[in-house]
Amino acid sequence: MIDLIIKNGLIVDGTGNPPFTGDVVVSRDYIIDVLRSGVPQSDIMQSKCPGEFRDIPAAHIIDASGMVVAPGFIDIHSHSDENLLADPRAESKIRQGITTEVVGNCGSSLAPLAGAVEHEVRRGLEALGIKLTWRGFGEYLEALSRRKTAVNVAALVGHGTIRSAIMGFESRTPSPGELKAMKDLIIGAMDEGAWGLSTGLIYPPSSYASLDELVELARVVGRRGGIYASHIRNEDYHVVEATREAISIGEMAGIPVQISHHKASSRANWGKVAITLAMMDEAREKGNDVTCDVYPYTASSTGLSVVLPQWLFEGGRERLLERLRDRHVLDAIRDEVEKREGQDFGWENVVVSTVSLEKNKALEGKSILDIARERGREPFDTVIELLLEEGGEVQTVRFGMCEEDVTAVLCHPESMIGTDAGARAQDGPLSKGKPHPRSYGAFPRVLARYVREMGALTLEEAVRKMTFAPARKIGLKRRGVLAKGMFADITIFDPARVADCATYSEPHQYAAGVEYVIVNGVIVVEKGRSSGRFPGRSLAM
Repeated sequence: MIDLIIKNGLIVDGTGNPPFTGDVVVSRDYIIDVLRSGVPQSDIMQSKCPGEFRDIPAAHIIDASGMVVAPGFIDIHSHSDENLLADPRAESKIRQGITTEVVGNCGSSLAPLAGAVEHEVRRGLEALGIKLTWRGFGEYLEALSRRKTAVNVAALVGHGTIRSAIMGFESRTPSPGELKAMKDLIIGAMDEGAWGLSTGLIYPPSSYASLDELVELARVVGRRGGIYASHIRNEDYHVVEATREAISIGEMAGIPVQISHHKASSRANWGKVAITLAMMDEAREKGNDVTCDVYPYTASSTGLSVVLPQWLFEGGRERLLERLRDRHVLDAIRDEVEKREGQDFGWENVVVSTVSLEKNKALEGKSILDIARERGREPFDTVIELLLEEGGEVQTVRFGMCEEDVTAVLCHPESMIGTDAGARAQDGPLSKGKPHPRSYGAFPRVLARYVREMGALTLEEAVRKMTFAPARKIGLKRRGVLAKGMFADITIFDPARVADCATYSEPHQYAAGVEYVIVNGVIVVEKGRSSGRFPGRSLAM
């Protein structure tokens, strides 16, 4: 039974090989052949299915003339962990051509749950209308499967989740018993389907971990074939040292390393990616598997609370808020925060993107400097007031990178593309705020800006960074390449029209030029619009 034939497309197979014109034949959830135009029938009739594929009926035929046919894009750095439970359509992702999301990044996963982290996860889920029905890692994957999603999902286990489950938000070295308990949770998660361990070393409690702790935990993952994905300890003034730490963890633990959303923030650090990329090259020459991912924007996005000293977070969110109400504490940290953000980064470059309170919705899209002026307050005081009003949770977009660095990382042979964002939509629970435009446009932006407009990447190299490279890094079997026997995850786009439409001021805009997206043989985007089908799978290691 032939379910789908994609005809006359420019096939970019994901390997980096030159494109060719041909057809892709799909039966159920598999590609059963890739046929090159102009090749004699005797050379292409190797399939088990009888007859000439181009001439026999199929349930669905897509004429891909003038379009690129590529493997479905793999978002190696996603934050759709709870988003897919709130809205399984994954609209902003599938309309970019993404067919698989890797969640559990930056040290934060939705399982396994125990202790302090369970309370925080439950609170966050309830805000999205989601009932917590799991504790274990496998149970979380089962919850995703029951929800039925438009995309495939592979999940990492987060170090911050593990540490807070055992130690809470305590800034200290774990006891031998606590270290063993963390290892046991990680082993359980790996046995239940996790693809590796992630860290978010600027976020408590991961930031409280020593090198020794991280090596011990990563070693457990490496022995089970997983990867170590790290939001490294610093991405500005100490980015070189932080990169060295990540490389050292991989070397000492014997585990592949993925450095997340690699960058050098703040003007004084621009150009340092030349050093860090060279460090990764040197590590690979020594036999260590060290790679990175990147999104094609000069602004990042994270919580406003990252401007605060790490010690304020010890004990958890409630203790943080208590300290922020203490005038003595504020006096003690004012100079440090103002120097780092006000002088080095610039409050005009920190823009509020998402808040919860209706009274603060008008602040979305405004910089901290502008809000401070409106309120007649100093920027530092405005930050503290906002955090207290919003329970410590204010999302921001931060303008701090340069185009030259972004291009350098993007064009490095061992980098991959990731959104560093959760799925969004123009309607429903994921339509709120002014999120970073990468949620809607990261992958098309690479194809439009860096391939078509700048010529910085070839089409086949860009597609490789989005498909085969992340599949190989994570260890995904039978995905990431257009070839016979692979799962039918396929993206079809118009190379002349593909583009990101989302902007910082108007982020809820779907990408253009992505015409068809197929997940496990099922069309989820047809003629540029969602089909409303949910063939995605939870992928266990």
